[in-house]
Amino acid sequence: MDNRAEVREFLMSRRARLTPELAGIPAGPNRRVSGLRRSEVAMLAGVSVEYYAKLERGAIAGASASVLDAVSQALQFDDTERAHLLDLARAADGIPASGRGRRRTARNPATRPSLHWALGAITDGIAIVRNAQSDVIAFNDLGRAFYSAVIGDGGRTPNLARFQFLDPASHEFYPDWELFAEMCVAVMRAEAGRDPHNRAIQDLVGELSTRSATFRQLWGAHNVRTHGAGTKRFHHPIVGDLTLAYEELAITAEPGHILLIYTAEPGSTSAENLRLLASWAADRSGIVASPPERKESTADWDARSTN
Repeated sequence: MDNRAEVREFLMSRRARLTPELAGIPAGPNRRVSGLRRSEVAMLAGVSVEYYAKLERGAIAGASASVLDAVSQALQFDDTERAHLLDLARAADGIPASGRGRRRTARNPATRPSLHWALGAITDGIAIVRNAQSDVIAFNDLGRAFYSAVIGDGGRTPNLARFQFLDPASHEFYPDWELFAEMCVAVMRAEAGRDPHNRAIQDLVGELSTRSATFRQLWGAHNVRTHGAGTKRFHHPIVGDLTLAYEELAITAEPGHILLIYTAEPGSTSAENLRLLASWAADRSGIVASPPERKESTADWDARSTN
């Protein structure tokens, strides 16, 4: 993706949404735009109009952290938006967002046995591992049963974004489909900013932009967010309605991979439905819970990781 275009469109979209009233400055007469003018953002950030205009044209390389912080404050960024701007600036400067160089050989954490042991130890909740492009690369048994509609026939790696926008079943699975769609795209935007050279994300964005008008519209909004924690509603084809709390945890051994855990409030109807789903999964364990095609031993993994 074009870094200069990303910076330009992100800053312009944030400026357009912030009104003078929200920024605490007089609107003045004969106003042609609903959002702030460049001169107003520059004033709020304490930089010259010429310099802010340069930033908004995408020339962000070399911008200091203090300037980026000042612009973030002027445009009233939340933490995710500020982090996204810093990621775009790092990319413009040629600095990996992680602060570390790229691995010489890509590794697939789904082949690491200890990861599957950890997932298997989570028995009362749904646990999955996703990567930056929303591929779901590992499940516990309950997670495999819960996401059976996403997994499908197993012909390709299940992908949450592809399911969201290209599979009609997602509209029933997600009662709050529009909200989920906005969240999905905003998370992808943030991931793309963190790793602008991730070809898999670029390919997925291209595919979804071609095949889904809704995705194109949401992608063009340049909204970003992180999940972290919260509550979501689902309608599972086997057990019906579920209201689940989620926690996202970074897997530090594999930068860019996330452990996502869904649980239900103890004693709730959703908790009972999760227990029913676990029983259903156990009854169908020969079909639902199949191991990866190949698992390396821990010793094999450790030896390869150090090469």
